[in-house]
Amino acid sequence: MAAEPRRLTILGATGSIGASTLDVVARHPNRFRVIAITAHSRTEPMLEQCRRFSPQYAVMVDAGSAERLERDVRAAGLPTRVLAGAQALQSAATLPDVDIVMAAIVGAAGLEPTLAAARAGKRVLLANKEALVMAGHLFLEAVRRSGASLVPIDSEHNAILQCLPAGFAGDLRGAGVRRILLTASGGPFRTTPLEQLSTVTPGQACAHPNWVMGRKISVDSATMMNKGLEVIEAHWLFGVPAEGIEVVIHPQSVVHSMVEYVDGSVIAQLGNPDMRTPIAHALAYPERIVSGAPSLDFFGLGPLRFERPEISRFPCLGLAYAALRAGGGAPVILNAANEVAVESFLRGGLRFDRIAALIEAVLEEAGSHAVDTLEEILRADGAARELAYTRLAPLARGQKHAEKLV
Repeated sequence: MAAEPRRLTILGATGSIGASTLDVVARHPNRFRVIAITAHSRTEPMLEQCRRFSPQYAVMVDAGSAERLERDVRAAGLPTRVLAGAQALQSAATLPDVDIVMAAIVGAAGLEPTLAAARAGKRVLLANKEALVMAGHLFLEAVRRSGASLVPIDSEHNAILQCLPAGFAGDLRGAGVRRILLTASGGPFRTTPLEQLSTVTPGQACAHPNWVMGRKISVDSATMMNKGLEVIEAHWLFGVPAEGIEVVIHPQSVVHSMVEYVDGSVIAQLGNPDMRTPIAHALAYPERIVSGAPSLDFFGLGPLRFERPEISRFPCLGLAYAALRAGGGAPVILNAANEVAVESFLRGGLRFDRIAALIEAVLEEAGSHAVDTLEEILRADGAARELAYTRLAPLARGQKHAEKLV
């Protein structure tokens, strides 16, 4: 008798990870059943997903968008029930008949529903790195208490998981691991003269050379803040200190990450830069299924290069390491300030080369203190955002002293 399909909620279904997840799911209709999909406000792709996958629930965080989607769903005669709001988002993450939750909401907005899924004992496919950056200790405690399982989706962390021994139980030293090597493409400005970074446009920053991603994460890749957040995520996922995580620039994005063992062996996971590979691995883990990603053409590959990142070029990476070492609320503040800075850059209110300076200023002014509960984490996040907006205000008004602030 064939096994029952695994039942799936996709948080952030209209983003690049959500769309890639649905692409993999569509290749295995007998293995997976989409129960719920969620988005913030993009109704057109949500309607198309409702048509194609017939989920029981579609959640729109924005109430007006939910009303529009409900009208369209009814007009199309679809069975999907449309819900609205943040509470509905958490409900979709904790549905009793759901086995797997793909956590693909970008930024701090994904923290609460992702944490709710962990507390409900789901298999959480974690694409929302901010959940661990902001609340690593709470998240892992929720996983332990509920019996949930956690499989990383970021190509780097998924690669590390694949390079670790089968049945790895969280003890790197016991597994004979010396260090983790996170690879990074270096983004679109890896060789751009530093003096030209002041004129970078949002369009240029979002033109990643290897990956197709959303605008926010593309900017994070260009500043390498994305890699800094991944360093913090790796710390929580694999229980390794900052000193045991090294970032290596690898422009071709073929080697997705590596694990070095104490005997000198280095195991690497390779593949084309296609997020369907880690998604398929996580959906079927520990089995392997077809992802749709093309095979790697070794004979067509050029030389593979590896470089040490320069903190003078990528100061956001240095800030992330510093926040990890500081602990407490520092990673929360780092993430909040970065989200404000990137949002402002994308809207034309902050120069690209000042993103790191704004984050650093907020970190210095906010300081670091213990954040032991979700409420304390959310308060620290909100306070950091207010501080970041305050720092931005003089720049927006064109005051001269804003040069010193950001």
